[in-house]
Amino acid sequence: MSMFCNQCQETAKNTGCTINGVCGKREDTANLQDLLIFACQGLAYTAIEAGKKGLNTNRESRHIVNSLFMTITNANFDDKVIIQATRDCLIYRDNLKTKVNLSEKHDSINWSGKEDTEFYEKSKNVSTLFYDSEQDIRALKQYSLFGIKGMSAYAEHAFNLGFEEQDIYDFIQQTLVMITKPMSLNGMVDWIMRTGEYGVKVLALLDKANTSTFGNPEITKVNIGTGKNPGILVSGHDLKDLEELLIQSDGKGVDIYTHSEMLPSHAYPSLKKYKHLVANYGNAWHRQIDEFETFNGPILFTTNCLVPPRKTATYNNRVFTTGATGMPEWKYIGNKPGNGKKDFSEIIEMAKKCPAPSEIENGEIVIGFAHNQVLSLADKILEAVNSGAIKRMVVMSGCDARQKAREYYTEFAKKLPKDTVILTSGCAKYRYNKLNLGDINGIPRVLDAGQCNDSYSWALVALKLKEVLNLDDINKLPIVFNIAWYEQKAIIVHLALLNLGIKNTHIGPTLPGFMTPNVLKVVQQKFGVQTITTVEEDLKVFGIN
Repeated sequence: MSMFCNQCQETAKNTGCTINGVCGKREDTANLQDLLIFACQGLAYTAIEAGKKGLNTNRESRHIVNSLFMTITNANFDDKVIIQATRDCLIYRDNLKTKVNLSEKHDSINWSGKEDTEFYEKSKNVSTLFYDSEQDIRALKQYSLFGIKGMSAYAEHAFNLGFEEQDIYDFIQQTLVMITKPMSLNGMVDWIMRTGEYGVKVLALLDKANTSTFGNPEITKVNIGTGKNPGILVSGHDLKDLEELLIQSDGKGVDIYTHSEMLPSHAYPSLKKYKHLVANYGNAWHRQIDEFETFNGPILFTTNCLVPPRKTATYNNRVFTTGATGMPEWKYIGNKPGNGKKDFSEIIEMAKKCPAPSEIENGEIVIGFAHNQVLSLADKILEAVNSGAIKRMVVMSGCDARQKAREYYTEFAKKLPKDTVILTSGCAKYRYNKLNLGDINGIPRVLDAGQCNDSYSWALVALKLKEVLNLDDINKLPIVFNIAWYEQKAIIVHLALLNLGIKNTHIGPTLPGFMTPNVLKVVQQKFGVQTITTVEEDLKVFGIN
């Protein structure tokens, strides 16, 4: 069959991409990603059985996590890389099969291919549309799959820093196997809640990994202009890759710039100490096709979000990928054998020969308001809340993307009254983080916690405020949630928030296309989830005047 992909917010007609992906993914690539998930299911079956026998399956677990990460939106467009990851799944699976006894008969346990043509052919028959004949169950299985894709992205960031939890790996594998089995509607709703529970666990793990390694983020002013030195632009999310690049480029006469979701790195003490980490260049990920042209130097993608370049792009020879990312036109940098580190010397040497970045804006952005920093200001914030200086806090975390409908978030921010504070994280911030919204008694009206996973900070802050204010329900706080979503990491973040008891969240610019009317009804009745409407109407719904 032709491709079918409905995992992101921009999916065609909010139903599914069936010819090419709106993201730029070709039909063959989409199908191969489905085949990689299928291969992960077979590996998950064997890894679970091996775990029951006490065998070490860390290598297999990491491969599943990396493979799922490769299939999230805008991560990997390289068919050869995806096929190789699938081959590796089969090798790991078959090795474990010699050590365990499997009574299960699912096709993913035994299917194998040798030639690339066999992989392409099989990939046409493992779409998510085959997950269940009952559309509501199928939709909930997709919901679970997309949740563990986001979970895998965060788990990989954590294990890159040396932090792992086996029960997270176990749940991911259990979910892959669950998808192959008959399930009831109630059973699937329960599984979705468990997915949110493990979402909280992986967010907490990554928060621990980041802060233990790099320190707690500090309030920091970040330059958004340019300097005179040649530069390297770092995009994606992986802080370990950035640190390795900073170490290797120190004293080389090359400046390091961050892009999109790498902006929060400037607030970490162990990263901001490098004087050649000089600025953030540009905006959210989807504007890269213009911003990469004017940057002039090499670009390193540590994770998603990649946009396939235009045919007229002049930057293809200076873009590099690493980790779970891949683009056929761009060079990949892997780990060095032995020590697992990466050699960025080619990027550094290229940068030395490039002109300095062209300036596209100037000024500063204030960042660094993760939970530790905000809680250190708790007395000041509570005083402002109790005095009425702050009447409402609005969590506007999440993702940005291309659709014109996302201008809603800029207008919403502009029309919030001056006694309202925006709590943000993720690239959604770029819709309003450069507006001059002022402050309340010295507290900026836009508090930026960091990357998309740092939405966890706002959950911790909310739980602490609930405790301090002696409330019996987190939903009684003067906090509302108006979240923008785009890809699967936003799905696991939202499921984590629901698991923590947060209700009546607004999601936009549309609700997920994989939700059937019945599933949407269940989610709305259980959690009060709604989609955005107009700025004026939503301000009324939130009780913000």
